Amino acid sequence: VFPGQGSQWAGMGRELLDSSPVFAERIAQCAVALEPWVDWSLVDVLRGDVPAELLERVDVLQPASFAVMVGLAAVWASVGVVPDAVVGHSQGEIAAACVSGALSLEDAARVVAVRSQVIGGSLAGRGGMASVALPEAEAVERLERWADRVEVAAVNGPASVVIAGDAEALDEALEVLAADGVRVRRVAVDYASHTRHVEAIEETLGEAFADIRAQAPLIPFYSTVTGEWVREAGVLDGGYWYRNLRGQVRFGPAIADLLAGG
Repeated sequence: VFPGQGSQWAGMGRELLDSSPVFAERIAQCAVALEPWVDWSLVDVLRGDVPAELLERVDVLQPASFAVMVGLAAVWASVGVVPDAVVGHSQGEIAAACVSGALSLEDAARVVAVRSQVIGGSLAGRGGMASVALPEAEAVERLERWADRVEVAAVNGPASVVIAGDAEALDEALEVLAADGVRVRRVAVDYASHTRHVEAIEETLGEAFADIRAQAPLIPFYSTVTGEWVREAGVLDGGYWYRNLRGQVRFGPAIADLLAGG
């Protein structure tokens, strides 16, 4: 299971880079794959040898998190841990696609780097996101008065959602929810992924990823976008990575389906 944004911390790769040759080698490969798209050092970021605020930039933390996930998967594989399936939450699906064999490391690095740059350049400053301890149906009902400005961006579990949208409307909604005794927690971002805000960058991402070629996954890939298994070539193409960012993250239902299937 590959997490979405928020899993990062300063110095998150430091000890493993020194103690695991497998991890260090895979990170070096990630650094080469990211190099055409970024102007910062992946190893410096993972060691924490950069100003702390650098890791707060979406165009740094998402590629860095991606590299750690891919590096960890290589470590697990080296000791015989081979997954029966992979699943990812939002940006985690890019790592899942790479580990499954559906995307080459080069294509996956390009998707995570370019997409995060477009988010930072075009969506930042317009919105926000927050974790809310409510079932999806109740969250939708309570958000009705802000229906055109705030929406359920992710369903994480039976009583856990992420809501996102216009910054001012989100502030209002969270204030009302908190006053009603609902547990809310702001996510430290100033954009609204998985909402209508993302439609502003559809054309940009479409052009950037037009030639991304997806293979059939070697490890079964369960999509939190479609709620189905991906087994064929071409599904996780450039267009999918726009839908992954625009659509609601159906993570909770995906995990429930995987558990039900054993």
